[in-house]
Amino acid sequence: MPTMRPPELHRFNPLPSAFFAVLGAYAFVLPAMAVDYVKDIKPLLKERCISCHGTVKQKGDLRLDAGALIQKEVHHDLLERIASTDEDERMPPEGKRLSAEQIELLQQWIADGAPFPKNEVIPKKPSEHWSFQPVQSPPLPASAFTHPIDTFVFGQRKASPQANPLALLRRMHLYLTGLPPTIQEQERFAKSGDLNAVINDLLTRPEYGERWARHWLDVVRYADSNGYERDAEKPFVWRYRDYVIESLNQDKPFDRFVLEQLAGDELPDRSVSSVIATGFLRLGHWDDEPADRAADRYDQLDDIVSTTGQAFLGLTIGCARCHDHKFEPLATRDYYSLVAVFNPLQRPAKGRKELTVPINGTEVYTWNEPSSKAPETHVLVRGSPTRFGDLVGPAVPAILVKQQPQFPSGEKTTLRRLGLAQWIASPQNPLTARVIVNRVWQQHFGQGFVTTANDFGLMGAAPSQPELLDWLSHWFMHDAGWSLKKLHHLILTSQTWQMSKSSDSLMRYRRLEVEAIRDSMLAVSGQLNPKRFGPAMKPGIPKAALEANTDKEKVWQPSDEREASRRSIYAFIKRGLVIPMLETLDLADTVSSCPQRQVTTVAPQALSLFNGEFVNQQAQHFATRLKREAEYDPEKQITLAWKLALCRNPSPDELAKMRTFLQDQPLEQACRVILNLNEFVYPE
Repeated sequence: MPTMRPPELHRFNPLPSAFFAVLGAYAFVLPAMAVDYVKDIKPLLKERCISCHGTVKQKGDLRLDAGALIQKEVHHDLLERIASTDEDERMPPEGKRLSAEQIELLQQWIADGAPFPKNEVIPKKPSEHWSFQPVQSPPLPASAFTHPIDTFVFGQRKASPQANPLALLRRMHLYLTGLPPTIQEQERFAKSGDLNAVINDLLTRPEYGERWARHWLDVVRYADSNGYERDAEKPFVWRYRDYVIESLNQDKPFDRFVLEQLAGDELPDRSVSSVIATGFLRLGHWDDEPADRAADRYDQLDDIVSTTGQAFLGLTIGCARCHDHKFEPLATRDYYSLVAVFNPLQRPAKGRKELTVPINGTEVYTWNEPSSKAPETHVLVRGSPTRFGDLVGPAVPAILVKQQPQFPSGEKTTLRRLGLAQWIASPQNPLTARVIVNRVWQQHFGQGFVTTANDFGLMGAAPSQPELLDWLSHWFMHDAGWSLKKLHHLILTSQTWQMSKSSDSLMRYRRLEVEAIRDSMLAVSGQLNPKRFGPAMKPGIPKAALEANTDKEKVWQPSDEREASRRSIYAFIKRGLVIPMLETLDLADTVSSCPQRQVTTVAPQALSLFNGEFVNQQAQHFATRLKREAEYDPEKQITLAWKLALCRNPSPDELAKMRTFLQDQPLEQACRVILNLNEFVYPE
């Protein structure tokens, strides 16, 4: 029986004379030599061929992602297609043709018998990818430790010594509340030494929600304005920010947190709070005067689908808008099936003006779903709003389920979002718990098990400790009842988290986020305004930034100093004009979901922290506080400053140097130096 070629290649007639004539033209390029598969061939195939002939797609039933899969029967056709001058036949079909050197490499490799390492790993099928498997609870490893996290991390090894108690106290306060411990809190801990009591206390404080809400707001692309040219203020959007803070302080189960943000208006027990939660869907930037309204409508839906996929599932589903995902098992049909879930939503607006939705008399910034009848949703060919393809209904990505979940129907709305939310928040979904557990771990250690926190797909990073990630995810769902506070407590009570920062510690050195730096300065100077919730405060904008703005008349009038001394989470975030200090110190991008803050080190940061108006203002308040609380004794002032800012006493050398400094410089300058110490802007 003759050998059958793969269908896509078999349909082309061989042209041996033309084929060898083309190859002959390249014969002079490289001398005959052994070609290294690992060095020369595999990277070439990965760069130019795998997107169509790999684990995700196998056009013509051909895979080229492992040497063992490239059968001898296709060698001739492969060379013929890459050398073809016919645009309809040549491979790869898009992009530049292979160069003469690349063609010669493939020709020589095949002439040598297409050798490849016998131990080459053949990539798994997409359905076998680790994050698409059900969450399991692996047994705890044998270990001298009793804490479950430590058993996975250390096993039979010894742990590094615990961090200095006061340094650990400061670390806990900064990680859980974003504020340093007060003198009274330091003294109380020095007497008790009870870290568990400290953790329990911090988790009950309202400052906890203010600290951790900011992490979630990064993920959901929160800002107070729309962006684009006019960058208008989003009316009452701050209610969503307050909802997140309150939800975290109440320890709302994360599965309920998911349900409310996707379908809080469709829940049987809906409330004003749950409807406010759906502001999540409307947080993206918005063009109030689009050039193409049809395209803009799908851009808005794309923002919702993409953010939902990244925030809750860790999937880059938005890449399938125009064509099947090149590197993930996500089809265009999967994408538009999710579009069908959100397509019934309508954005309340009157011309350029955004409108709110009245709920029991308070005004809510959310979408409106006015009918239980859903509009038709089609696959858009190449993403074009004028080229309708197949009709699709609501569904979840096919790779994640053996059977599609049931989508209910409603009387007032379609309930499609509720159906999606119930599936996302269910233990049967393999991604949601893993994704949020990884986010919490990332904030506590500086890096998650999966370093690509928004991408758990094939192209995302593999987990560094998959067994521990799965154990924590299973425990989080089934034992902790989706409680984030219980997850924090479990992590913070481990020896793994309490270790000193040594070479074998999982804890990465990283600068505090700009909000924690700013809030700590306010706390130390005694100026922090504890006022919570409500409309955003508007800090002053330096004159230089105002001069650079194209529309000076629309820049806000700054709040008075007392109001502007509230925590940074309440600061007005205008997409077109970010407060320079926040922008310089790596505020999250607000255009799309931000999985992790960038941490840059650039000269303007030093200028902002040392010469900026805000820092100098806080240095003056800090000095006033020291004079008030430590009288005019330089040694007492220095000692108090160190305790307030760094949670420790100054060393004899530090004390001597600061006494010398104060002989020539005012106390305000010493305070400015302290607020610029690396030790102040790092948790430890």
